[in-house]
Amino acid sequence: MNVFTPRPGETDAALPVLVYIHGGGYVAGSPASPWYDGAAFNRDGIVTVSVSYRLGFDGFGFIEDAPMNRGVLDWILALEWVRDNIDGFGGDPRRVTIAGQSAGGGAVLTLLAVPSAKELFHGVISLSGATSDTPLASAEAAGRLLAEKAGVAPTLEGLRAVPEETILRLQGELSVVEAQAPGDPMAPLAALVTDGLVLGPVVDGHLLPTGVREALAGGAGAEKALLLGATDNEFSMALLPHEAALADVDPASALAGLGLDEPAARSYVDTHPGLSTAGILGQFVTDSIFRSKAVEYARAREDGGAPAWLYRFAWSSAVMGGATHCLDVPFFFDCLDDDRVDAITGPNPPASLAADVHGAAVRFITAGDLGWAAYDDEAKAVMVYGVPSVVVPDGYADASVSAAVPRR
Repeated sequence: MNVFTPRPGETDAALPVLVYIHGGGYVAGSPASPWYDGAAFNRDGIVTVSVSYRLGFDGFGFIEDAPMNRGVLDWILALEWVRDNIDGFGGDPRRVTIAGQSAGGGAVLTLLAVPSAKELFHGVISLSGATSDTPLASAEAAGRLLAEKAGVAPTLEGLRAVPEETILRLQGELSVVEAQAPGDPMAPLAALVTDGLVLGPVVDGHLLPTGVREALAGGAGAEKALLLGATDNEFSMALLPHEAALADVDPASALAGLGLDEPAARSYVDTHPGLSTAGILGQFVTDSIFRSKAVEYARAREDGGAPAWLYRFAWSSAVMGGATHCLDVPFFFDCLDDDRVDAITGPNPPASLAADVHGAAVRFITAGDLGWAAYDDEAKAVMVYGVPSVVVPDGYADASVSAAVPRR
């Protein structure tokens, strides 16, 4: 854990607390990134904590005689530590907001669905949240397959005899992102869109009784404020290396290969004019995994009788060619001068945008006041972060067709 505080040792300061969970697809990442420095939040009177957790198979894989969801247990343990100790750093354990990006954004949404975490936080910010909701049967099948490939029993004793580098290699072979389909980018994409991540939080019926959407629709976490959204082009550039190979492929036919029926595929192509087949596929993955999910969870919250505030990060980086995955993180932490930020933003990223994004987070954490209406199915208000930032109605309309893909 890292703790950043403007009031070290002031046990009566009672400042609000941000607990940040890093991303990395549940298999990678670290809280050590300089982008997660809590200086700007400290400047604005918020104690900031960033946490580690077990990753990959170690954190989420099936082992016969070990608890499931060990990574989730780590998040809970971190929050329990905050509850018991954060007052020593000037923080108020009753004013804890959890936040994360990508897998971290999925983590905080997952924690809304975990009954045993209910009393450990009061607000949630999910940036580009990638949930897994892996079915227990799928997790068990993957775990047994990994152990079989390693030549051991799927037990603690068996797997402890396997070198770590072997476990890491084998978990990569299980990943749909690294599926064995040389020269064919469609196979792993189809698996990712329809089946999701192999390693991540598991709906085990105990710690995580149901998937996130079902939990939110049932009122789980209704007493906690929720802010969520995505960047406009999360993974839109993922297929650009295959631009030439896909140049002669009809984009609607390619979308059909990802599970979309023909009318919906044609409609999606028509509503995204000017994109190549590679661009269409990348944007569809963005919409399917991130953007339509944000709307789905906001609607589930409405069904569960609770508000959710929805945003889009739309500012386009000239370096990245769009509003891509992770581009919003240095704006959220207001750390535009940090190492390597300009590598994804280009020179002179707009400070006014950091003021908007970071400022909204500060208002949410300190007062729960965002200044725009919560999402509902009538007005569908969405804050669009750009230069300038504006609230628009139905800001995710172009992502809705991607929800038609059948999922597990």
